[in-house]
Amino acid sequence: MNEEPFNATQTETAAAELTPEQLADLQARAAKSDDNWDRLLRVTADFENFKKRAARERTEAGHAASAALLHKLLPVLDNFEMAQVAAQNAQGDKLAALQTGIAMVQQQLKNILTEAGLEEIDAAGKPFDPTLHEAVSQHETTDTPEGHVAQQLRKGYKLRERLLRPASVAVAKKPAAK
Repeated sequence: MNEEPFNATQTETAAAELTPEQLADLQARAAKSDDNWDRLLRVTADFENFKKRAARERTEAGHAASAALLHKLLPVLDNFEMAQVAAQNAQGDKLAALQTGIAMVQQQLKNILTEAGLEEIDAAGKPFDPTLHEAVSQHETTDTPEGHVAQQLRKGYKLRERLLRPASVAVAKKPAAK
């Protein structure tokens, strides 16, 4: 087969040989081809957006599930801390063993929670921050600057930089003048 390269004069000659119906049919097919190409581009972009949105939603669902679980575990951690305080007030060798055991379980639980992304909010002595702290009272004191946390009543926690529970604190204020 000896084919010559396609050139513009051949196109003009071929177009001149077409009937008006054939030319209209080719133009309609070309328009339909353009429409299909545009639809393909839109569907491809929509699919890419869907994949990104689905990945983001999966990540957020995982974080929400972790946050819900950790929120349920926080009272357990609080109870361990209260048990440790109560054990310190008791006496005897059995009490020392109990206190050691409770401390070990508490540390194990803290390690697990830390690995899951939980971090404690250390509020004692820091300036009061309403985004991290929940003020439940005020204490008149000269030991702590005004507007700072005088006492932390309950620890606060963050999960991957997101506040899970604010720290309950007592905020320092200047003593009233006598």
